[in-house]
Amino acid sequence: MTRFAAIGLDHRHVYDMTEGLLEAGARCVGYNSDTTDPRVLAGFRKRFPDVPEAPRERLLDDPAIDFIVLSAVPRDRAALAIDAMRRGKDVMSDKPGVTTLDQLAAVQRAVQDTGRIWSVCVGRVASPALQEVLRVVRSGELGQLVQVVSLAPHRLNRALRPPWFFDRSAYGGIINDIGVHSIDQFLALADAAEAGIESSTIGAFGTEPEGFEDFAEFTLSTPSVRGYCRVDWFTPDGLPTWGDGRLFLIGTEGTLELRKNLDIEGRPGSNHMFVASRDRTRHVDCNILPVTYFRDFIAAVRTRDFSALPQEQVFAVCRMALQAQANAKRYVAERRP
Repeated sequence: MTRFAAIGLDHRHVYDMTEGLLEAGARCVGYNSDTTDPRVLAGFRKRFPDVPEAPRERLLDDPAIDFIVLSAVPRDRAALAIDAMRRGKDVMSDKPGVTTLDQLAAVQRAVQDTGRIWSVCVGRVASPALQEVLRVVRSGELGQLVQVVSLAPHRLNRALRPPWFFDRSAYGGIINDIGVHSIDQFLALADAAEAGIESSTIGAFGTEPEGFEDFAEFTLSTPSVRGYCRVDWFTPDGLPTWGDGRLFLIGTEGTLELRKNLDIEGRPGSNHMFVASRDRTRHVDCNILPVTYFRDFIAAVRTRDFSALPQEQVFAVCRMALQAQANAKRYVAERRP
C-alpha cells in the first residue's frame, strides 16, 4: 500500500487532499502538527483521528513514506517541497505551489535533480464536472472550441482567515492564489502547453485591510482559442455556497455552461452541466462521475508516469499565473466616507 504523510497544516485544503488519497487507497501514516492556524490542525485531528502525529524530520526521513502532502503557508510550500524531494519523496502540494518565479525555478531544479513528482492540486483535477467538460470538448460535440469564460467568485470568510491570508507576500497575489485554477482549466480545454497572457488587471476595491487584492480579471489566448477569467472575494453571505462558480464554452457547433457549486433557484446540489449542440440540449449531473486524480497520482508514485497531469504542464500553469500577477494593471478604489 502506498504511504504518505501530511505536513504544513495551514489551509483547510489539506482535508480534501487527504480524504481523496485515502478513498483512492493510499494510507496516511503521519502528520506534523506545525501550523499557523490551530483551527486547521484541530479539524485535521477530528477528521483523521487514527493518523498519528510525528516530528516533521522523522516523516521526511522515513524511507517507508512514499510521498508528502502539504498545505503550508503558500510562500513556504516550495521550500518544503524541495526538502521532501531531496529526501526521496514525491510531493502533492496545495495551490499555489509557489509564490515567486525564483521559487518555481528552484522547484524545477529539484525535480530535474531528483526525478521526483511535484504535483499541485488545482481545482480541475479534483472536480468530476470539469473532467466531464474536458471529455465533451475532446469528443467534438461542440465543434472547434472558440472561447472559454471562467467566473470564479469566492467568499472571504474573514473570521476564518489567519493573518497570512491578507499578506500578499505570503500568498503571492490573487491571480497566483486563485486565478491559477482558471489558467489550468484554459490550457486543458484548449489542449495547449502554453498560452499568451493578453492582459491582466488586479483591483483592491474595498476589502479590509487596505490594499488587499479582492478582484482580478485576465485574458488568455492560443492561435485558435480565446479565454476570459475573473476571480474575486465578493460572494455574498446569503449565497448557500462559497462561490457561484461558472464556466462558459463556445464552440463552432455548440455551447456549454457549467454551474460548479449550485444552480441558483434551480436543481439542487452542485456540478450541473448544460450542453447545447447541433440537434439537442441536455443537462448532466456530474456528481455521479468519478474523480481520478488521486488514484492516478498514487499509480504514478509506483510507475513514475503521471500523464494525467504532466509535470511540464504544472510548471507552465504556475509560471503563467506568476507572470499575469506581476504584469497586471492595478486599481485601488477611492475610500468614501
